[in-house]
Amino acid sequence: MARVLVTGMSGAGKTTLLTELSRRGYDTIDTDSDGWTLPDGDWDEPRMAALLTDRPVVVVSGTVANQGHFYDRFDHVVLLSAPLGVLLDRVTARSTNPYGKTAEQRAEIARYVREVEPLLRRGATRELDGQRPVGELADIVEQLLDAAP
Repeated sequence: MARVLVTGMSGAGKTTLLTELSRRGYDTIDTDSDGWTLPDGDWDEPRMAALLTDRPVVVVSGTVANQGHFYDRFDHVVLLSAPLGVLLDRVTARSTNPYGKTAEQRAEIARYVREVEPLLRRGATRELDGQRPVGELADIVEQLLDAAP
């Protein structure tokens, strides 16, 4: 059984990594879509608890204020990180998510890098450089999934 949470700032590569892991046959959940977050931005805790009870192998991605409530239910918490300039370039260029296009949102990302990313780092069991090729990142997460008890 292996459950992995992939977390990090907008533009770090969480969705891209999950897409690759899904392509490789892994069960993945991107909590930025499909109603996983409530209007306040937190995860729907009963729904997340049920997911982690029902699925012995899953890779979840997201960055929300209440994710720490679930850390003990994941075998690994992987922080994807990248320099602020890379994050901003990525959110500006992406076409799959509108977040990060406005000056206000870009300032918010910069603030989150300063204030939230250090908290994520403290809770992570592993930090990966989001600038690495997605195939390499997926290989590492696969190894974590295979090595879990």
